[in-house]
Amino acid sequence: MKCGYVALIGRPNVGKSTLMNHLLGQKISITSRKPQTTRHRILGINTTETGQAIYVDTPGMHDNEKRALNRYLNRTAETTLVGVEVIVWLIDGLSWQPYDDLIFKKLEQAGLPVILAVNKVDKIKDRETLLAFFAEAQQRFAFEHIIPISALKKTNLQQLEKLVMELLPERDPIYPEDQITDRPERFLTAEIIREKLTRRLGDELPYSLTVEIERYEENPEITKIYAVIWVERSSQKSIVIGKQGEMLKKIGSDARLDIEKLIDQKVYLQLWVKIKQGWSDNDRALRSLGFND
Repeated sequence: MKCGYVALIGRPNVGKSTLMNHLLGQKISITSRKPQTTRHRILGINTTETGQAIYVDTPGMHDNEKRALNRYLNRTAETTLVGVEVIVWLIDGLSWQPYDDLIFKKLEQAGLPVILAVNKVDKIKDRETLLAFFAEAQQRFAFEHIIPISALKKTNLQQLEKLVMELLPERDPIYPEDQITDRPERFLTAEIIREKLTRRLGDELPYSLTVEIERYEENPEITKIYAVIWVERSSQKSIVIGKQGEMLKKIGSDARLDIEKLIDQKVYLQLWVKIKQGWSDNDRALRSLGFND
């Protein structure tokens, strides 16, 4: 059997969470069109007949460290390179960005086998341009493999899985074969609520929201969940609640349906909106809200 940890890295919003969800065949990481949707390190465990690949989904690496939250996201992404056996670097299209130079340096320091996965290949029509980019990329770094994929359309994902498995060491499985993630349902529930907030309010409040589960009661016929949506200002609270509470009702309804699919049980979900001023730029507030990977 092969077994090991595989870091999924890349810039914000290149499709790392979508890729992991499709590799697992189950939604573990939340997604949205907004960068920096992923805030925590999440393991996705894929056990097959040939081995166990433990994918590590991380926040996107970026050069904006103005707030404590941004610094936390970068630390979480960078520390993922410690303790893994393989790195999959996901990029979006056929171009490099300024921050990619720093990623190259981190990969050289890590000294691990790296697969470059070029996402959204379905949008690239010119094969010669694609091959020229592959040749240029191989000149910049000694990638073990370079593979074009589409995370959304599942193009070449089986081939990517095969390449990953070949690079993993021989080892007995670390996790039970039926385990999909290391995160408890309580955590996944908070993430689902935050996903619905981000999708509904992404243009107005993409980074000023976080969710905390205050109570999670599992009963034979229904699970009762009581959650707090934290914002930074009273004006943001009004936006989340909406006129006559309509926005909060829509978010609650969206989240409840997905949570019921996750736990396969009827759910009662109660949401409150509260203010914690400046939480995203306060290290102590971040720790109290669970940002302590």
